[in-house]
Amino acid sequence: MAEIVVFHHILGLTPGVEALADDLRAAGHTVHTPDLYGGRRFDSIQDGAAFSSGPDKPDLDALADAAVAELPAGVVYLGISSGVMQAQRLAQTRAGAAGAILLEACVPITGDWAFGPWPEGVPVQIHGKDADEFFAGEGDVDAARGIVDAVPGAELFLYPGDQHLFEDRSLPSYDAEATALLTSRVLEFLG
Repeated sequence: MAEIVVFHHILGLTPGVEALADDLRAAGHTVHTPDLYGGRRFDSIQDGAAFSSGPDKPDLDALADAAVAELPAGVVYLGISSGVMQAQRLAQTRAGAAGAILLEACVPITGDWAFGPWPEGVPVQIHGKDADEFFAGEGDVDAARGIVDAVPGAELFLYPGDQHLFEDRSLPSYDAEATALLTSRVLEFLG
């Protein structure tokens, strides 16, 4: 069984993020869900973005580093939307990552935003909606395709629709059918 760190999205550690983590726990995996917002939750992407980039913004890199400091090297990093920044950064820069699962966001492996090349031997799976204004509209799907082209065995799964945060069952954007498929693919990846 895998040890997994789930980094929440821009709205915070919502009940829907916890439910996804619980689904992975139910399959026998050990799952950590660090709260990088210190208990804060937001009702809109705009409010979450204002907090995470405002004058009193948390140091998300430092908080994520602290959250994994005592964990073994061989963990799987899973990020949801803005949480992908931490999951992908750690998968690419912390030695010994067992894998990365990137939901609804992706950072290029070259260029200004890159964390560097993808580490050899680290499997990666990427999921997103094909008409999501953030994933498809802001270039993340292109970054995902770049990883798939460069990394042997990397997988990209696109789901029909435009909902963002579709796997969070505590939000109106939840898509049960797509989430069931995503979860089965994630569990297969972890297996």
